[in-house]
Amino acid sequence: MSSLSVKSKKDSSPVYTTIAYAVVTIIALVCVLPFIVLLAGAFSSESSVLKDGYWFWPREFSLEAFQFIFRFPEDVLSAYKVSILITIIGTVVSLFISTMAAYVLCRKELRYRNALSFFLFFTTLFSGGLAPYYIWLSRYLHLSNTYYVLILGPMFNVMYILILRSFIKGSVPEPLIESGKIDGAGDLRIFLQLVIPLSKPALASIGVFTALAYWNDWWTAMMFTSKDQLIPLQYLLYKMLSAINLSAAMSEHVSSVSTPKETFKLAMTVIATGPIVMVFPFVQRYFVSGITIGAVKG
Repeated sequence: MSSLSVKSKKDSSPVYTTIAYAVVTIIALVCVLPFIVLLAGAFSSESSVLKDGYWFWPREFSLEAFQFIFRFPEDVLSAYKVSILITIIGTVVSLFISTMAAYVLCRKELRYRNALSFFLFFTTLFSGGLAPYYIWLSRYLHLSNTYYVLILGPMFNVMYILILRSFIKGSVPEPLIESGKIDGAGDLRIFLQLVIPLSKPALASIGVFTALAYWNDWWTAMMFTSKDQLIPLQYLLYKMLSAINLSAAMSEHVSSVSTPKETFKLAMTVIATGPIVMVFPFVQRYFVSGITIGAVKG
């Protein structure tokens, strides 16, 4: 008992607290400083960046990179709408189906559940290739130039399903499920009213990663869409950057100052990551609890 009190006093001493806060502050600064440089570069002129490099504040304040991006504001707003739509719908549908698959795979009464788990895990080691994937979605499922391909294409991540299966198996008590069956609840009701509420921390963690995958996905749009109203934000910015690089490479008369190539990249990053940075604080506590839920047993 005395040793515990001594340890507690040692941990709560001012010296220990000061050192802990100093270390955390240093780590926070290391993480925040690149974003400060990013913002400063985005609001700098192209000539000052090429001449003096990047710094912690704009040496020559300019909005030319953002003006270049918002030359056609209706295109940017339409791309924002598409990205927000597919991120919200895709994340919700992906979490629901992935959790349902994870719950089924952890049920002992399911025949061949180990074989099914192996088949899922096998796809993480070996892929069928790009050509069969493209032919399957475009020619057989006819999903090209639709919202469905933007939602269904990046929907499934096998590792997330396996993580959710392990979480459900370790955090949802078997007697609770059996009691639900005794009370007359079916599998769907048990899943909706027992499994999902108890899996909220894991769903929040997987949901953050799934939402980021949808938000940053430009490859699916590039492969399967050709309509302007289906272009998400990331693909629109990618097309703008490609146009800048192509024009600068093919024309000697294009000045690097008139086309803000370097500052455009930074402004593009600010526009793309801004919504995620604003949303993350609202889900942070769920995300942290989901990450640490299996680390401490008490």
